[in-house]
Amino acid sequence: MSFLMGSVIWGVAALSGAAIAGFLAQLKNRDYSVWMGWAFVFPPIVFYYLLLPTHRGPRPRQPTLDELDSSPH
Repeated sequence: MSFLMGSVIWGVAALSGAAIAGFLAQLKNRDYSVWMGWAFVFPPIVFYYLLLPTHRGPRPRQPTLDELDSSPH
């Protein structure tokens, strides 16, 4: 297998892993940006995400840049 073919296979795995992780995050009421980011870097983590329980309560979210700038430090 050539380097180019291996890169294409990894790219497809990374993109599909990130998409599946985003879908799972919505189902499990989790922060989708973190899940998608880690699944893009390390696609097999999707199998670990399947084992995690559903989060109860409101979905956690990252504060926006404006919220971070206006908060007192």
